[in-house]
Amino acid sequence: MHAAIVGAGPTGLFTAIALARRGHQATVVDRDGGPAPDGSWDRRGVMQFHHPHGLRQQIVEALEAELPEVRDALLAAGAELTIVEAGQGHPPLVAGMQCRRLTFERVLRAAAVAEPGVTLVRGHADDVLRGGGRARGVRVDGRDLDADLVLNATGRSGRFADDLRAPGAAADCGLAYVSRQYELLPGAERGPVNAPVGLMVRFRGYLAGVFLHDNRTVSVLIARPSTDRALALLRTTAAFDAAVQAIPGLDAWTSPERTRPITPVLPGGHLHNTYRGQLDEAGRVALPGLVHLGDAVCTTNPTAGRGMATSLMQAHRIVRSLAEHRGDAEAATRDFDAWCAAEIRPWFLDHLAVDADEMRRWAGEDVDLSRPLGSGHIVAAAQADPRLMRVVGPYLSMRALPSSLAEAEPRAREIYAGGWRPPIPDGPTRDDLVELIAPLAAAPPRALLPR
Repeated sequence: MHAAIVGAGPTGLFTAIALARRGHQATVVDRDGGPAPDGSWDRRGVMQFHHPHGLRQQIVEALEAELPEVRDALLAAGAELTIVEAGQGHPPLVAGMQCRRLTFERVLRAAAVAEPGVTLVRGHADDVLRGGGRARGVRVDGRDLDADLVLNATGRSGRFADDLRAPGAAADCGLAYVSRQYELLPGAERGPVNAPVGLMVRFRGYLAGVFLHDNRTVSVLIARPSTDRALALLRTTAAFDAAVQAIPGLDAWTSPERTRPITPVLPGGHLHNTYRGQLDEAGRVALPGLVHLGDAVCTTNPTAGRGMATSLMQAHRIVRSLAEHRGDAEAATRDFDAWCAAEIRPWFLDHLAVDADEMRRWAGEDVDLSRPLGSGHIVAAAQADPRLMRVVGPYLSMRALPSSLAEAEPRAREIYAGGWRPPIPDGPTRDDLVELIAPLAAAPPRALLPR
């Protein structure tokens, strides 16, 4: 079988290599030509490329199952496994990997280039070729690329073959953010952490975080409601620098004695939770031989770090479905669609509720006990009753679907009904930040730092 894969991001490259190792041919089409000889890489059209990423254990497991040498190459390139203590005499667990998207894609792309059976083609995929009631390949820059199977891994902004499935569901995440990457100085120790990914703290009106990456690099992030235009000023260097120096935790990580910045301040916005299945409005596979993957199926609020995990889970599954159905593309597509509905769509639905609760919380609203508690409120209640972590922990690690939290909801409701509310740490409020950065936003921009 020859598969044409549109999109050379993690989903497309992972799938191409996994198919090639099962004896198939895979041609990956992407407009991006890969990293420059000096190692820099802009990855135009992929807004999130230089923003922070939390690589969950599902990503590590997918690599170990299909591409174990890529996992080893990432570690050799400076990535680190995230190890957490399991407690009660259990051995430590691998909770993920600390790695920049740049490093991850560079190593994965090198593996694809070296893989027999995988070909990378630079160009724009204009449309899917159709004939005999099925997909027959891809038109690339006006030329036909024949294939037995077409996989759409174009990502969150892709519109490839948009007319061949039912419209999806989407909602604005309600937030925007800015981030900047830093490098630890020689001999400097890491700053404070409170989670496997690094540091995540919710202040009044905004979220602050630090993501641990490879080669002693970190990403520092400040997220805000997308409607908060005053905090949008954080995209300027002077305002961002002043804010991180004022926010507890971020001040320690960005101290000139500990780190130096290695990127400019990077804005991120236009974020949506989306889900779209494989079938048309009549419930049919409209074009057998065409399968949509990764962000073309589901995107979620990036602050939870579920995007690449759900994408590689999908890639791993479609490869298995194709093998199980022995070339019957329509049967494999239906199997894959049903699996996504059961295993991926719940995370989309969870984010719809969690993000809405977060926006209400940032607006100063109290917990509404007249309706079922959302995941965010149940997770927060574990601070008051750590016994809830027996249920909350598997949800946080994506080992259990959001529906599993129903077991903990009654106890969480008792906690809130008793008057407990999540403590807000000391630090500047949203209004404090606005007052701090407003005079700095008009400062002339500094020259961009090399990556």
